[in-house]
Amino acid sequence: MPRMSSKNNGNTALYAPIFILIWSTGFIIARYGMPYSEPMTFLFLRFAAVVACMLPVVIWLKAPWPSWRQVGHIAIAGALFQFGYLGGVWEAIKLGMPAGLSSLIVGLQPILTAVLASLVAEHVTRRQWLGLLLGIAGVAMVLFEKISVDGLTPVSIAFIVVGLFSITLGTLYQKRFCPAFDLRTGSVVQFATSAVLCLILALAFETREIQWTAPMIGAMAWGVGPISIGAMTLWFILLRDGRATRVSSMMYLTPPTTAIMAWILFGEPLTAMILGGTLVTMIGVLVVNQASMPGWLQRAVRGN
Repeated sequence: MPRMSSKNNGNTALYAPIFILIWSTGFIIARYGMPYSEPMTFLFLRFAAVVACMLPVVIWLKAPWPSWRQVGHIAIAGALFQFGYLGGVWEAIKLGMPAGLSSLIVGLQPILTAVLASLVAEHVTRRQWLGLLLGIAGVAMVLFEKISVDGLTPVSIAFIVVGLFSITLGTLYQKRFCPAFDLRTGSVVQFATSAVLCLILALAFETREIQWTAPMIGAMAWGVGPISIGAMTLWFILLRDGRATRVSSMMYLTPPTTAIMAWILFGEPLTAMILGGTLVTMIGVLVVNQASMPGWLQRAVRGN
């Protein structure tokens, strides 16, 4: 099995914590923005704003555009990542699915990625399977006290499953067909594709009414800049440099990080179960990513 270079190890160690911190704010901005806009309307404005920010940069810097064939692959991956995943999650929550349960279901993504990756290309070791199971156990502990089935409907379940499979298939598709591309032009392609898809659904099924309150504006600004441009750029870099199973396992750290943020911002309780689950999740992610960690950290995980 080929090993990641020391340069890629350094990238993972540097970028992964930053990615997790930013990505974990996604559920926070949903709490701020969702009361003031319907899901597809919000996401259309968010994606369109990303394109409006990135396109002048691309033109000014004369960034290279991918071939038409690559454009197709990049667009499909983007539609799965952005439109399918975020659209599915936001619609499910809007329809009444509790955020804790939706987080747990989406938290199955690393396991699903490993299963599908092992069927097509990647070899997933027994140690990595153990780490993945520890990760999902830790996520379940973090969300245990927040999980509720109130408001659960077949339609909300269908949307959250769409979100789960979209981010999983998007991860594998991009890793297989377009692992490396110019992040500036590639982002324009992906977000433009997702914006068009969201606009179609917004025009067909939503009122498109927006209340431009301070929380709504803040949620939109944060969703455009740090999350859509910042976090997604880091995700693409991590996916390019690492195996899909290892990269996806880092998503396990999102619910614990979000729980800590909710404690700081909203005063939500931070219980011993949450802290214990966070520890178990971190151990699971370390086990999965042991081969891509610095030598001193690998020795610490092995206990020697």
